[in-house]
Amino acid sequence: MEQKFDAVTLGELMLRLSPAGGRRLCEAGTLEKCAAGAELNVAAGLAQLGLRAAVCSKLPDNALSRFVRAEARASGVSDEGIVTDTRPGARMGVYYYESASSPRRPAVVYDRANSSIHSLTPDEVPSSLLSTRLFHVSGITLGIGPGPRETAVRLIERFKAAGAMVSFDVNYRANLWEDQEERAVVEPLLPLFDVLFVSEESLRRMFGRTGERMEMVRAFAREYSVRRLFSTERHVLSPTRHTFASLGYDAGADAFFTEPPYTIDIVDRIGSGDAYVAGALYGLLTADSIQSAVRCGDAMAAAKCTVHGDLPCTDAAELVRLIEAHAGGVQDEMQR
Repeated sequence: MEQKFDAVTLGELMLRLSPAGGRRLCEAGTLEKCAAGAELNVAAGLAQLGLRAAVCSKLPDNALSRFVRAEARASGVSDEGIVTDTRPGARMGVYYYESASSPRRPAVVYDRANSSIHSLTPDEVPSSLLSTRLFHVSGITLGIGPGPRETAVRLIERFKAAGAMVSFDVNYRANLWEDQEERAVVEPLLPLFDVLFVSEESLRRMFGRTGERMEMVRAFAREYSVRRLFSTERHVLSPTRHTFASLGYDAGADAFFTEPPYTIDIVDRIGSGDAYVAGALYGLLTADSIQSAVRCGDAMAAAKCTVHGDLPCTDAAELVRLIEAHAGGVQDEMQR
């Protein structure tokens, strides 16, 4: 029987507020708003590429949450899994983002304590979401508090039992918890993950791995029975110029896959890691190919860095053009 969704993600939907015109938070009088949240970013990327994606979360019923829900729907994401928080004082998480120019670094300030996602229980999640090919969650959801952590773990087990592939992005955030705290929570769950996204930095810092990158990835995947592992590599040349590439590993075939790095002129790098996840999952879900996953993931991450806001803005046709141009194909100075 065909599944209702290609992918379902679980996480906190947030409001992002940023000073206009590159100003600092301490001086700005005006803030621009946009929808935010790692798992929403992933679902939006998949939906924009043409897959059936839904996001599972919990939000209060107010004007701000309606804005975020509308942004999700505008990206093609089903809000069937968004539960309404009717408690008095219910609130949506907010974060503030300040861009920067070298030598100053961009900065994030969170205001997400006791937001609605903290009260989400597994029993509130519609059973219709279980009809999906893939379930995705990240370490951010595990890190924001014990309530979301318990709900995420129980849903990982529930979706796995229902036959869905489970995808997990370690996505370490120092503002949420210490790296060894996350390791203690994530490590027992690793055998449940069919697809794992973990940066080289997290492998070394969080999991204490050493040695050459490929051997480190191979040993880690084998130890925890992870079938498919993706590790991104970003070099920050300046706040406005990065290179981006990734490595994919197929444990069954003991094979590595990579692509030449992109050099990117940064407009807004927030959400680019989530765009990578969306692209990689798109490659797996449409082609069942790790090479395709790496190729699509790298292109999606690069494209996201060129647009404002958290959400990606790339459809399948543009993705193909980016990949062809990166491979050395002819690229016009302007699309017209």
